[in-house]
Amino acid sequence: MLLLAVSATMSAVTKADADSAYVRQQYQQAINDYEQLLKEGVSADVYYNLGNAYYRTDNITRAILNYERALLLQPGDKDIRFNLQLARSKTIDKIVPESEMFFFTWYRSLVNVMSVDGWATCALVCLALSIVLFLVYLFASLVWQRKVGFFGAFLLMLVFVLSNVFAHQQKKVLAERTGAIVISGAAPVKSTPAGNGTDLFVIHEGTRVDITDSTMQEWFKVKLADGKEGWIAVKDVERI
Repeated sequence: MLLLAVSATMSAVTKADADSAYVRQQYQQAINDYEQLLKEGVSADVYYNLGNAYYRTDNITRAILNYERALLLQPGDKDIRFNLQLARSKTIDKIVPESEMFFFTWYRSLVNVMSVDGWATCALVCLALSIVLFLVYLFASLVWQRKVGFFGAFLLMLVFVLSNVFAHQQKKVLAERTGAIVISGAAPVKSTPAGNGTDLFVIHEGTRVDITDSTMQEWFKVKLADGKEGWIAVKDVERI
């Protein structure tokens, strides 16, 4: 048993090994190593590096898929967003998103500033500080100190509540995982969930869709960023 444990330890792949293979431009080896690491547990950094390795091998579809997975875990990371946009620019379909009110865009951007863990940490810090300031309000002898304690505690409690709301939003996105990437060269989107259904339009590999109905065994109802909807075969997409 000791020999087996030592052997397993020696053969285990580390992130340093995968990063080293990437630096040496051994991209296929890096891909294998990163995917092995992901079997042990998900990580935004590993997904991001795996996306970079796929990008270097001109596998744009797999690069986009892994950038999207990294972005789910770290929605505020600018490097991930930049590389994702760069990879998307190399796909065939150029989807123009539906216009929306600025308030919704602003709110979504605010929620995506941090991850679930980030907002949870922010909430705990705000709660602790608000308790301290409330104690200042109760026991301070000077008026201005009591004012700072009262209004500071109130504002921090407000941030605490908002942080919990944002964390819940991020957790919901992670749990539902409605996003998917087209992995087939060309995938027809049909009017009904049947092979003989009418083709509404065709989308190509690397395009992101959002799954709105997954009750059928072999079909997903999907919606594109521009508002178009239809049914696509499950085999033609992979969930983010």
